[in-house]
Amino acid sequence: MGWKSLDRDLQTNGTSSGFFNLLKRPIEIYVFIDPLCPECWSLEPFLKKLTIEYGRFFTIRPVISGNLTSLQESYGRKAENLKKEWDHTGSRTGMCCDGDVWLENPVASPLATSLAVKAAELQGKKAGMRFLRKIQEYVFLEKKDISNEEVLIECAENSRLDVAEFKRDLHSDAARRALQCDMKLAGEMEVDSTPTIVIFNESEEDAGLKVTGLYSYDVYVKVLKEMLQKDPKPGVKPDLEDFLQHYRFVANKEIAVVYDWTEQEAKHEMKKLVLKQKVREVPVKHGAFWKYIGS
Repeated sequence: MGWKSLDRDLQTNGTSSGFFNLLKRPIEIYVFIDPLCPECWSLEPFLKKLTIEYGRFFTIRPVISGNLTSLQESYGRKAENLKKEWDHTGSRTGMCCDGDVWLENPVASPLATSLAVKAAELQGKKAGMRFLRKIQEYVFLEKKDISNEEVLIECAENSRLDVAEFKRDLHSDAARRALQCDMKLAGEMEVDSTPTIVIFNESEEDAGLKVTGLYSYDVYVKVLKEMLQKDPKPGVKPDLEDFLQHYRFVANKEIAVVYDWTEQEAKHEMKKLVLKQKVREVPVKHGAFWKYIGS
């Protein structure tokens, strides 16, 4: 299993020509994340847009990255440093990360949080992704300790999981084994920081392509097209209301990225929907979030 580095790829001219059969060569995107990594949270707008525009070509597989020991130890740093890092990332990216959580309600066990994500995934990939998004909202926006079992159960309820099953799986060997598999995969792909994306197609001759760090949206499109070996047109964007109805709770930044608007333009469009009583603004420390309340 191999891959090419992003930096080397960016020096080339992009896609190569050739016949592409979607059924024979689907793309698989491994997204290596840490639920408490603010830059992983900041990747969300790009993943939404990529899914809307090119999701017909790929599937996404979230993978928890970091070894079991360092996952716990990495948050032993001074709370003040973590607060500054989160606040800076939130103000820079437009995806709010309220660093005050590290002073007011620090996450006691990042390991417990990661195990909870794997427990949720035992109910299916989509269930796991809904749960992951919910715990990110809880910690980055609401300053909740997402290693607290009561908070995790509340997230499970709000993610439409089978809560009784989630409670059973939370401390199960199955969840621990699933997390260990993620750690092993990260080791095999030499992933040592988050976020990292590794893209594969089904061709055994082609190496995967690894993108480490947070980049602009066009970089992710470029590497996807490189692996597709074609230059497809992006899919048609949904109507704004349909987008909001599907995701229910989104950042102003996510709307701006998906619809190619400035954040001011996105806010202007959302204010129109506030007047129609379709959405309400949710106050956060950095930027803005919107909750869909329409029928």
